[in-house]
Amino acid sequence: MVEGWRNGLREATNSKPLFLTIYATVIIGVLVSSFYVFSAIYSPTNGSTSWLSSPPLSTAGRVHQLPQENATFQTPVVPPPPHALPSPPPEEDQGKSLGGIWVSPPKDKKMPPLETFKLTKELFGERVKDNVIIVTFGNYAFMDFILTWVKHLTDLNISNLLVGAMDTKLLEALYWKGVPVFDMGSHMSTVDVGWGSPTFHKMGREKVILIDSVLPFGYELLMCDTDMVWLKNPLPYLARYPEADVLTSSDQVVPTVIDDSLDIWQQVGAAYNIGIFHWRPTESAKKLAKEWKEMLLADDKVWDQNGFNEIVRKQLGPSVDGDSGLFYAYDGNLKVGILPASIFCSGHTYFVQAMYQQLRLEPYALHTTFQYAGTEGKRHRLREGMVFFDPPEYYDAPGGFISFKPSIPKSLLLDGKHTIESHFTLVNHQMKQIRSALAIASLLNRTLVMPPIWCRLDRLWFGHPGTLVGSMTRQPFICPLDHVFEVNIMLKELPEDEFGPGIGIREYSFLDNPSLPKQVKESWLDVQLCQEGKEGCEATNITSPSGVLKFPKRSNEDTFKAIFSSFNDVKVIKFSSVEDAFTGFSDKGREDRFRRRVKSYVGIWCCEENKTPGHIYYDMYWDEKPGWKPVPPQTPEEDHPPV
Repeated sequence: MVEGWRNGLREATNSKPLFLTIYATVIIGVLVSSFYVFSAIYSPTNGSTSWLSSPPLSTAGRVHQLPQENATFQTPVVPPPPHALPSPPPEEDQGKSLGGIWVSPPKDKKMPPLETFKLTKELFGERVKDNVIIVTFGNYAFMDFILTWVKHLTDLNISNLLVGAMDTKLLEALYWKGVPVFDMGSHMSTVDVGWGSPTFHKMGREKVILIDSVLPFGYELLMCDTDMVWLKNPLPYLARYPEADVLTSSDQVVPTVIDDSLDIWQQVGAAYNIGIFHWRPTESAKKLAKEWKEMLLADDKVWDQNGFNEIVRKQLGPSVDGDSGLFYAYDGNLKVGILPASIFCSGHTYFVQAMYQQLRLEPYALHTTFQYAGTEGKRHRLREGMVFFDPPEYYDAPGGFISFKPSIPKSLLLDGKHTIESHFTLVNHQMKQIRSALAIASLLNRTLVMPPIWCRLDRLWFGHPGTLVGSMTRQPFICPLDHVFEVNIMLKELPEDEFGPGIGIREYSFLDNPSLPKQVKESWLDVQLCQEGKEGCEATNITSPSGVLKFPKRSNEDTFKAIFSSFNDVKVIKFSSVEDAFTGFSDKGREDRFRRRVKSYVGIWCCEENKTPGHIYYDMYWDEKPGWKPVPPQTPEEDHPPV
């Protein structure tokens, strides 16, 4: 590109009068643009927040909180990407009315009538830029996911987006937050509908109807599920394939390429995933959308993704050419490309394999597939990756936090083969420490920052040899919390008379999150366990000159309360270890309720090959059962969580 500029300048100097005129014009333009940019940076903002105060998210997971009400974000003027997207139709004048995002309407303004938000070409045209519109949709139960989705895009200086509201509660909430929204006319419930439910399938049909409705507008449509986030601007990447009718993500877990090329379609055996896919308004794409819609409306038992795969795979191949990675599909005319799973990541390629890290690539997107524990599991995964936007109070919980440094012998982590037995030995060792930390958190009424959990084996829904053959899963690896624990149960409000007081938890990356406020970062107490009777080891609230509190192992409830009541104002108490730290609750009823609670927290590992059933239950109190071994249930009567 630099050489191209040089050649252009050389040619221009051969016609000096014309060159000087152009040169003077360019210089004046640069000066005017510079004046505009510096004015935007340094001029008073009347209390509003400029886009500069909201730095873009890096792929390392740097996050910050959602903008406050009435904050104003100014989008900088940026040059078009090197691979420019197709120009809009001549009669369209897109982008002129592209309003700001996160700019709340005035407090005294009334909510516009519902008809204002109706899905029309004009409404979409107000948000289109370079003929592209980026869309997600959902109901009020996914409000925080939607805000996270929008915030990632605006951090990337992308504003040509729209959110489809499936209920009026979400529509109104987004409108008052300054998020571009339209009414999908679904009149859906505002609660979490649950994966696989009839209402879930209805949501899938709404997606297909939406695609079929929007393509005739003539705009390119980047359609996204709400449980994904953008980590890098995808539009220049999509523009690299202008011939593609559809570019889709997939559930591929084995890499087919090691760079940022499209996945090799002949080697992709997994399903095409419709959580991230890009449509161009071609006749082939419109025909596909229409047939897909008619299929789903004719049979309410067909899952939208299965229907898409069935139709597209009617014909696969040949390749469109030898270089692009595109191929013909569906009716032989549709040109399709499969986005590389290494950088348009699933929950497996991102959280389990960390494929993009191993290949030294920058991820564009993260979709929380291949996970457990429902919506709560998805939210926790994004929090572990520090890519979920939470309100400020999440980072400063009442009562403060406790954390601890896990103690793991090298032999448990690295020695021997990676087997079911060695996996459970490793996880059980960590689980016992987590059990102790949960008890201390409950006793001190603090929120527990969960530790990272090391696993030797992957968790899936079917029998496997420990990891997926051909994948880049390293052993051992830090596994997501939902691989071992039932995150949805941990976050659920359980009856206190049966399970004792609730215990708040935070993700293992919590204390590294840039959103952690200063008053939490600077309020810290290090606790070092010691052997009672040794010099300097006694129950006291006096810290060392370096600020460390020595605390005797095997302390009882009264000792914990007496010592740590002096530190109620400290935000974070960090234990060097929790092994043998606490002897248990003095009240038997409280102990029983605690045990009942934490027993419900653990899940299963899945699954041993050639066994039915092949899953094995984790047991929070495995160490109290002599001869305990990790084996699948032997009879139907045994197939239940440990008691």
